[in-house]
Amino acid sequence: MPLFFRKRKPSEEARKRLEYQMCLAKEAGADDILDISKCELSEIPFGAFATCKVLQKKVLIVHTNQLTSLLPKSCSLLSLITIKVLDLHENQLTALPEDLGQLTALQVLNLEKNQLTYLPRSIGNLTQLQTLNVKDNKLKELPDTVGELRSLRTLDIRDNELQRLPQTLAHVRTLETLSLDASSMVFPPLEVCGAGTEAIQQFLCKESGLEYYPPSQYLLPVLEQDGAQSSQDSPDGPSDRLSREEAEWQNRFSDYEKRKEQKMLEKLEFERRLELGQREHAQLLQQSHSQKDEILQSVRKEQSRLDHGLSEHQRYLDGERQRLQEQLKQTEQNISKRIQKLLEDNQRQRKNSEMLKSLENDRIRMEQLMSITQEETENLRRREIASAMQQMLTESCKNRFLQMTYETQRQNLVQQACSSMAAMDERFQQILSWQQMDQNKAISQILQESAMQKAAFEALQVKRDLMHRQIRNQIKLIETELLQLTQLELKRKSLDTEALQEMVAEQRWALSSLLQQLLKEKTQREEELRAILTELEAKSETKQENYWLIQYQRLLNQKPLSLKLQEEGMERPLAALLVELSAEHYLPIFAHHRISLDMLSRMSLEDLAKVGVSEAGLQHEILRKARELLDAARIQPELLKPPPAEALGALEPTAPEELPESSKPSAPPAELEVQASECVVCLEREAQMIFLNCGHVCCCLQCCQPLRTCPLCRQEIAQRLRIYHSS
Repeated sequence: MPLFFRKRKPSEEARKRLEYQMCLAKEAGADDILDISKCELSEIPFGAFATCKVLQKKVLIVHTNQLTSLLPKSCSLLSLITIKVLDLHENQLTALPEDLGQLTALQVLNLEKNQLTYLPRSIGNLTQLQTLNVKDNKLKELPDTVGELRSLRTLDIRDNELQRLPQTLAHVRTLETLSLDASSMVFPPLEVCGAGTEAIQQFLCKESGLEYYPPSQYLLPVLEQDGAQSSQDSPDGPSDRLSREEAEWQNRFSDYEKRKEQKMLEKLEFERRLELGQREHAQLLQQSHSQKDEILQSVRKEQSRLDHGLSEHQRYLDGERQRLQEQLKQTEQNISKRIQKLLEDNQRQRKNSEMLKSLENDRIRMEQLMSITQEETENLRRREIASAMQQMLTESCKNRFLQMTYETQRQNLVQQACSSMAAMDERFQQILSWQQMDQNKAISQILQESAMQKAAFEALQVKRDLMHRQIRNQIKLIETELLQLTQLELKRKSLDTEALQEMVAEQRWALSSLLQQLLKEKTQREEELRAILTELEAKSETKQENYWLIQYQRLLNQKPLSLKLQEEGMERPLAALLVELSAEHYLPIFAHHRISLDMLSRMSLEDLAKVGVSEAGLQHEILRKARELLDAARIQPELLKPPPAEALGALEPTAPEELPESSKPSAPPAELEVQASECVVCLEREAQMIFLNCGHVCCCLQCCQPLRTCPLCRQEIAQRLRIYHSS
């Protein structure tokens, strides 16, 4: 597994390596080398230029990076004025700075494996450059200023697009090694290029009209030319002039010999300094290679450590992913089972809906609350008494007022007869208006109370309706399953898994269709109940007071006759057991299924759950108490005797035909444990809306208002249904 990758931003390891090299170069006693190679750099950092300038570094190694330019915009080449070795191979350089000639101390320049198309003309100012490597680039020609490199000893121009060498290269008399592609050269010819460096130099010197000198015999400093001009003829005679000329030539020869010896000494000194420089360069290269080997060794160790850590982490992640997939698979299986069970219950419910509907209609027709009995009328005579009291108070007030009027009339019979009669008439009119106002207010209050009583009766009728309650329970179960399916889909998307996705989508579509059907059935049932209410209202007596209050009270206290008979026919110990456990609300269920103590002792927890007893603790207590009662009944058999026949009345119930096991109505399962799902839009509030037709539960009440398509599947929203989470 490779440690470094080519990215726009350096990796963490490359950044650490760069920081380490920069700190190492700034330490006291560090050598003159700054090595920032293999750091994934796209440009040389400003700190590297500052370090080279302040610490007078002589070797800068920047190879194997991603450099496209040597200089950033805010840096200058004068910061590298002390650099002698510059290694830039294996980068992406396409051009060099035009002021490259400012690096006058540069001796080695390595530009191998870049994208250079030309060299700047200022390269001729590098008078101390001894090695120039431009191998594997895209150069088409060399500048004429290459001939000004008076100290160049090695030149490598292989793997380029060069076909001609500049003729000025003949002036480079120190060139010892010239590497090129002889097969692609046009000037010099192929046979000359194949003969080696010496033949190439001889050819170039011949073309330039220069005399060729081998590099080993060539002195870098050029002998100074004689500056003195021959003096003019003396006015003396020829003999004196000849003697003077001979002496002058002798002096010139002696000076020439002295200068020759001096140049030889300078050449020896130059060779000595050159040898010292080469030794220093070799030592620097050796130190650089040793440092590079140490760094590579440490990097290999770090890479092996990282690889080991990555493999361990990958194994851990694989294990976690496999465990999570197993949990998801188990969850999917459970959901599939519950959905299958829900669909089966719906099929059974659909088969029995007609029969339940007819039974419910019969019950309503048999127990219509059409007439108000005399007993109930006498129980509600409080309003008549209140009316009589109001009438009595009105008459007493009228009598008192008449008495006061009589006294006043008697006292002022003579003086104010006419005015007293007018005032009395006015007061009578006021009393009559007050009475009329009180009567209108009482009528409006009675009408308002009647409307409120009718609304309360309608709400209770919907609440006590068996079919409506079953539809509500089915809708609640489907909402829970849709919420779990939506959570499962979101969890699958976060894990990037697509297994069983089609099956989840089919189940969600089936539940959505079933939910729409149940909503239609719920609306239809509510319309039927309203029709029954309208029929009761039409048959009610117009002047009957508290009609709806009496109907409400009778509906609240009354049970179906068949259910009453079934409850009266239950075993007394079983009924007492349910009352003792505060489970008397399960009496209708036990009576409907005709469960006895003997049957209850053979039932399991699952059987009780199917019947409708969903509390786990209550299930255990019912089974335990039933077994204890059976054990006691073996000692006292009279405990299990049914109630006497006279207690049941003259009316004997007919046993309805028992339904097969598959068609018996089953109670809804226990409340499913559903985790709160957050809104996928705001990620803050709880998801409360079901989107139809897709069936996703993914948005809160505020975020769903402006939406026209589902955020998860992008389907059009045909209907919104709010979920009320009960605690």
